[in-house]
Amino acid sequence: MSVARSEIFNTDQGSQYTAKAHIDILKKHNIQISMDGKGRATDNICIERFWRSIKYEEIYLNEYKNIKVLRKAIEKYMDSYNRKRLHTAIDYKTPNEVYYDYINNLGFEGDKLLQSVS
Repeated sequence: MSVARSEIFNTDQGSQYTAKAHIDILKKHNIQISMDGKGRATDNICIERFWRSIKYEEIYLNEYKNIKVLRKAIEKYMDSYNRKRLHTAIDYKTPNEVYYDYINNLGFEGDKLLQSVS
């Protein structure tokens, strides 16, 4: 299975993202840089809300003995967030339901697509 290559890297204007070393790496790999306006958290409100949720519902509540354990916890949280958690903003559906409904409406078979990546 091949993995899609990133074409756009969207961030806020945090110092870690505006650092020359970071920008040079993106340019080296021909990845387009997209930054939200300064002080404009609402430019990307959905992902900002996601990061708030994961920090307050998982990361800040636990101590992790190493990075491997942290990554596993984040992976588990993201899986639950996308496959099980109902979201009021999308009519009490899961993000996966909304995504695969969209894919199916385009004429793709979402179930087969899901099986190919799992």
